[in-house]
Amino acid sequence: MNKDLILRERLALQRTILANQSTFLSFLRTSMYFAVAGISVDRLLDLPGGLIYEYILFVISAIVLVLGMINYIIHKKRISASEKHIGDYKLEYSDPGS
Repeated sequence: MNKDLILRERLALQRTILANQSTFLSFLRTSMYFAVAGISVDRLLDLPGGLIYEYILFVISAIVLVLGMINYIIHKKRISASEKHIGDYKLEYSDPGS
């Protein structure tokens, strides 16, 4: 078994895990931006119905956060399921006689 191939597969898996975490943090950051905008809109601007805008932005913030968590959990399960295939491969084009 080629140890370099297994190492590359493990490193690719670690990069995929880090990318999944980075994506979740991006969802979290976006959610926080909407929450801060919701707090700021009513405090800084004198808009008629400013409280409605504040609630809308809070709801969007909560939706983005929940979608980010769902996305993270789904991809984490997929990554864990694919981890069992590392080092367990067969060459499709190998000649059975060699």
